[in-house]
Amino acid sequence: MYICDMHTHSIASGHGTSCTIADMAKAACAKGIRLLGITDHGPATMAAGTPSYFRSLAHAPKERCGIQVRYGVELNIIDFAGNIDLDTDVLERLDYAIISMHRQNIKPGDRTANTLAYTQAMRHPKVRIVGHCDDVKYPVDYDLLCRAAAEYGVLLELNNASLAPDGYRGDTTANDRMILECCEKYKVPIVFSSDSHGTKDIGSFTYAERFARSCDFPYALILNDRPDEVLRHLL
Repeated sequence: MYICDMHTHSIASGHGTSCTIADMAKAACAKGIRLLGITDHGPATMAAGTPSYFRSLAHAPKERCGIQVRYGVELNIIDFAGNIDLDTDVLERLDYAIISMHRQNIKPGDRTANTLAYTQAMRHPKVRIVGHCDDVKYPVDYDLLCRAAAEYGVLLELNNASLAPDGYRGDTTANDRMILECCEKYKVPIVFSSDSHGTKDIGSFTYAERFARSCDFPYALILNDRPDEVLRHLL
């Protein structure tokens, strides 16, 4: 059973989500999740978390509703030099960060530019997960990306929302297949992520799990059933 979900969003991410962190923890507990990551969007996303919000998370309880909770951020990569939208003094207060590209913050570049943006951003020591790098609008050299992830000890996610039939990142299956092939090649662990905005999809990995199985991806490189190992990679 997969009991870790490290990419979820509360009311602080905007997008019409009205669920508090307490709501998220309660729902996660009810669904059998034992380790929950709250990763609201960085401040470059419209109506998302402010720097003061992320600073305050340093004082939030690490156990809620009987489960472990860790507090991070889904950072926006804002240019092809890999700059991100929170300062280091704020990031240091958080448990970890995910890096992602969103069209409202950075227009798609070519394969070389997009790959450079990811690999430069993952140099920051708080960056522990690369988020939905399967987006078809952002071509990436996955071999180079996974080599960099192996060097920096960064995890890649297989994003359940990307693989859902109503996913808005296009048909990501070819990209996701290349991601898994390169992760296996370089022994880069992955996490399934729900990318749940609110409580509805917390712990939902149906499409990601099915896809990984179809690719014969090694179970040993999927960390969602090992909270201690996830925490070791993140912290």
